[in-house]
Amino acid sequence: MTNNDQPNKVNINWFPGHMAKTRRQITEDLKLVDVVVEILDARIPISSQNPDIRQITKNKKKIIVLNKEDLADEKENQKWVEYFLKRGEKAVLVNSNDGRGINNVIKQIQIIMQDELESNANKGRIGRKIRVMVVGIPNVGKSSFINRITKRTLANVGNKPGVTKQKQWFRINDNIELMDTPGVLWPKFESEEVALNLSFIGTIKDDILDLTEIAYNLTKFLLKNYRLNLLERYKLDNKQIEDILQQPQEENLNIYEVMQAIGKKRGAVISGGNIDDEKTSRIILEDFRSGKLGKITLEKVEITKK
Repeated sequence: MTNNDQPNKVNINWFPGHMAKTRRQITEDLKLVDVVVEILDARIPISSQNPDIRQITKNKKKIIVLNKEDLADEKENQKWVEYFLKRGEKAVLVNSNDGRGINNVIKQIQIIMQDELESNANKGRIGRKIRVMVVGIPNVGKSSFINRITKRTLANVGNKPGVTKQKQWFRINDNIELMDTPGVLWPKFESEEVALNLSFIGTIKDDILDLTEIAYNLTKFLLKNYRLNLLERYKLDNKQIEDILQQPQEENLNIYEVMQAIGKKRGAVISGGNIDDEKTSRIILEDFRSGKLGKITLEKVEITKK
């Protein structure tokens, strides 16, 4: 890598036409529901919250689901629950893979609708089901959440963002029905940090990105905030890494050398003893996304300004 092709900035523009259509459909379908359940990724609660959806659902009863809590830093999870509570929103930690937190979501739906249901009962309106809309951007685990809460494999689940194709209604229990919606992003990301965070978790398809740039930025964050995770996963020596980082050259070249060390450890070596940058980058990103790098939260409550 030369000074001219160093990874330092990522520019992502992502708003396919079907997402604009989905946004309009969600706005229309809101008239049919009582409660909105918004699925966020617990590792990036702010970056994974679509500001357009936040705006159009602001007058609806809402429950925030911090999904993939098992992949996030436990200390940070609790801080985020408190953060949303201070904003007047109930947040529930959920692991859709093993079902942790699912019953609490159902409980919170019933609690948030209790007064309205009692009022309807007093007017003789009984038997009406609570209708819930589930929203969330691609790749936050929305389909896995629906499959878990309905106890059936109904919603389409895939590794590629946006695999949920059409509106579907599901029965949760005798009192609650749930509407799925396709994952939808928004026209322009607020900052490079948001774009990077969405890239780290796989919301933006890898095939439209420069993987080395994305992995570089993730490695930089991990070296600063979760270095021990990197050292343990890749069996790196901290003194060796510190020596690399203290070299009298540009920071991004030092971080790139750390990535080279990771690639060497993981056998990403090609002809001539060179390191395969793309393979190394995929290893780092996939290890983060799968939790093999440990419990990591990319956004901290104390530094958010929202």
